[in-house]
Amino acid sequence: MRSLLLASMLTLAGCMTAPQPTSLPLAQVGVAFDRTNEVASFADGIADPGTGRLATVDDPVRVASISKLPVAIGVLKLVEQGKLDLDSDVSRWLGWQLRNPAFPEAPVSLRMLLSHTSSVRDHGDQYAIPLGGSVQQVMGDANSWDAVHAPAAAYFTYSNLNFPLVASVMERVTGERFDLWMRREVLEPMKLDACYNWPSCSDAAVSRAVVLMQEGKAVRDDLGGKQPDCPVFVKDGEPCDLSRWRLGENGALFSPQGGLRISASGLARIGRMLLNNGTLDGVPILAPSSVGTLLAQGWSFDGRNGFTDKGFYCSYGLGTQQIPSPRPGCADDPGTGGRLLVGHAGDAYGVRSGLWIDRARGVGIAYFVTGLSEDPPRGRSAYRAAEEAAFRRTLALLPR
Repeated sequence: MRSLLLASMLTLAGCMTAPQPTSLPLAQVGVAFDRTNEVASFADGIADPGTGRLATVDDPVRVASISKLPVAIGVLKLVEQGKLDLDSDVSRWLGWQLRNPAFPEAPVSLRMLLSHTSSVRDHGDQYAIPLGGSVQQVMGDANSWDAVHAPAAAYFTYSNLNFPLVASVMERVTGERFDLWMRREVLEPMKLDACYNWPSCSDAAVSRAVVLMQEGKAVRDDLGGKQPDCPVFVKDGEPCDLSRWRLGENGALFSPQGGLRISASGLARIGRMLLNNGTLDGVPILAPSSVGTLLAQGWSFDGRNGFTDKGFYCSYGLGTQQIPSPRPGCADDPGTGGRLLVGHAGDAYGVRSGLWIDRARGVGIAYFVTGLSEDPPRGRSAYRAAEEAAFRRTLALLPR
């Protein structure tokens, strides 16, 4: 099977004339780990179709919404330092009043933003705010809010736009650009050569970037071994000049909601830190109490208190999901085999990814697949077939 897979991938890399089949990932990578080490891993397929470079567990990929979990880790570090708290009105840090126009008396807190209970709503891709734009302007659009459900009403709807707001708050209190602070204070202490977008990643990481493909075309990170000419979203015809960045104005610029570039082995290190209650290889990253806060269930679906996206989201904490949920309307079991897991899934630009830990057994998995279509074949759960396969294959690497 492996030889057939690689033959298919190499054929694609050589000619690139036909759309990538939706049922066959371009790359599939997985790492199983426990509290101290990686237990086992696999890496199949192509990281860069242009060169035929094979995928490895150390290649950084845009892991999509798993990016939200390290952001929450960063917030809790700032809470520990007394610079933030989870339940205050975030307007105090933003420097302007954040309010749902339908509920002008209801403040919005970091806890609400991190748990998607803030009443903030996505429409289109308005959470991708270009250089020179601002989150304040985007939040002034009534379409960026739920007109029916108030903040703090315990009503969940997953919204990427929550996290540019969180990143703007982080910039305000740290006095530093979001990606640079995250690299120094969250990623480097875990010895991760990872970054939000690309500017703060090393040249070595850039040279190993996983190219994201859809329908036979590169859609992200076809870097050719060098930093991208413009690492952020800029409107057509406008200059890509990062000197235009303004502190706290546009937390979306470095994509806190989905722009983390990190390897499967790197994700495993984050998982190991969480399994060790905030310590990694003897280095303290978070207090045990903060890990407990991060991983605790904050919202669960009761049949009417949120939008589950066809049963995909049924339990959520602070930038973390809990699976599975054995209740009507939930289909969030990609193959857990009776395990209760906490972590996060990701989906964007043909990637499906996951980082999940089993706290009871002290083990976890990290994986990704690439090259999928916008709407790949569905699996037996709310997950797609290709990510279910990667999930189960990685989980099978763990000792029974």
